[in-house]
Amino acid sequence: MKHTVLPLFFLLISVFNLNGFAEKQNLANKSTNTAMRVVSVYVDKFQTPLLMGKEINPVLRIGIETSGKNQHLDLNELLIHVTGDNVKLDIQEISVLYSGDGSSPGIGALFGKTETLLNEVHIKGFQKLAEGKNIFLVCFKLKESANITGKIDASCVSVLIADKMIKPEVISDPGPFRLGIALRKHNDDNADTYRIPGLATTTMNTLIAVYDIRRNNATDLQEDIDIGMSLSRDGGTTWTPMKVIMDMGEWGGRPQDENGVGDPSVLVDRQTNTIWVAAVWAHGYPREGNWMASKPGLKPEETSQLMLIKSEDDGKSWSEPINITSQIKDPKWYLILQGPGKGITLMDGTLVFPAQFKDESQIPFSTIIYSKDHGKTWNIGTGALSNTTEAQVIELDDGHLMLNMRDNRNRTDDSENNGCSVYITSDLGKTWIKHPTSGKNILQESTCQASLIKENFMVNGKKQKVVFFSNPNTKKGRHHMTIKTSLDDGQTWPEEYQLLLDEKNGRGYSCMTKIDDFTIGILYEDSQADMTFQVIPVKEIINR
Repeated sequence: MKHTVLPLFFLLISVFNLNGFAEKQNLANKSTNTAMRVVSVYVDKFQTPLLMGKEINPVLRIGIETSGKNQHLDLNELLIHVTGDNVKLDIQEISVLYSGDGSSPGIGALFGKTETLLNEVHIKGFQKLAEGKNIFLVCFKLKESANITGKIDASCVSVLIADKMIKPEVISDPGPFRLGIALRKHNDDNADTYRIPGLATTTMNTLIAVYDIRRNNATDLQEDIDIGMSLSRDGGTTWTPMKVIMDMGEWGGRPQDENGVGDPSVLVDRQTNTIWVAAVWAHGYPREGNWMASKPGLKPEETSQLMLIKSEDDGKSWSEPINITSQIKDPKWYLILQGPGKGITLMDGTLVFPAQFKDESQIPFSTIIYSKDHGKTWNIGTGALSNTTEAQVIELDDGHLMLNMRDNRNRTDDSENNGCSVYITSDLGKTWIKHPTSGKNILQESTCQASLIKENFMVNGKKQKVVFFSNPNTKKGRHHMTIKTSLDDGQTWPEEYQLLLDEKNGRGYSCMTKIDDFTIGILYEDSQADMTFQVIPVKEIINR
């Protein structure tokens, strides 16, 4: 009996498997023999900047879903509607790229393009559609003379497939694109990456942008990193070529990649118009991260150094590096460095940089460093709050300084307590008091540097003091770069006074400055370039 049941069992299994195989084969044959048809056509777009200096700016993502493998269909034309302040003056070229199902790296092959710019643009080409998902990107290239404060919008009116016009379903449409400048991009001037923006306006209305030049890769110190600078003397419309303003060379007989200097912070002395740039210099530590490699002590061989340079001719020339480590660092501490971002000049002329240090227990603290003699000597405050790092500072109406800090606790906290830590001081950092907005959802953060500025602007026809804050407006990741506004000295941040700049993922650091009474400038690490610069009218944030 045993000898007859077992073969019967395997026979049944074999029949079942053959039937299953036959069923799958029939389905495959059915799919192969079925004529291709269009299942859906949709279009979406994302809130991202549209940049000058970038060859390809994706503005629309068009998806065509098909089923069936027989009698392939072809896409022959897309009808794109374009609007803007002046389309012909701003746009140089419109192209469409085919990227298959969108899963492969890169942006795809050219479907078609045109330089004939009207409000209705026909992009013709030939693309055999694959079964399943087909993704097409509509891309703009801007002219170098495009209006940086302008806006451009686009929509897909129809697609032509096998002589049939189909109107796409709109999945998302956040509105027109704001223009900007790709100030620094991957591989510009043979540098791999640009990071850590600082931005300020001098008393002569020159915009100065500073940043890391990361020569070999995107990693933090220790690496071959220098400080670069770009200047604009026309409100951000045009910029000078990049200039290296801090490079520690091969100091101490060690190579460039063991003498990196980075994380800049820029400060303009409003009384003397001296421009100061602070940066941290790491000496030695081959193939180690500076944050952990720096040790107690004061010498470059022991611990990273806080360096300053200055310009007294509005950014044309710069001093040799000035080492202030021994003035401000406790020898027991493991590390001290600046903000990064920017510093400020107080009403009484005191210069203040935000700063951070790791104490003798390697616990990080945000603080400030300051000079009451226009940079001749420097002092340091106490730590405002443990486990905080990168910070920015403003002066409140009552004379207190407000320190807005990146808080490491937010790495694991996405509750209602997630938010930047905010402390104030009335004695230049000797003592600190927790601000009511500290650690609240009001200014949520995903443990990333933020920007904070306070200036006078025209609001609803009158000049008033406004505080602006920018960071990735999320508790996880670095996306949704947003500018927020406070009209009451940082007490409240109304949701109606917020502006989304870029919803996609970027590295997330930012720095803002006042350009004039009506506009602010922002330099930030966005999804479209290493360093993106945009001019934002204040009325677009507040008077909407």
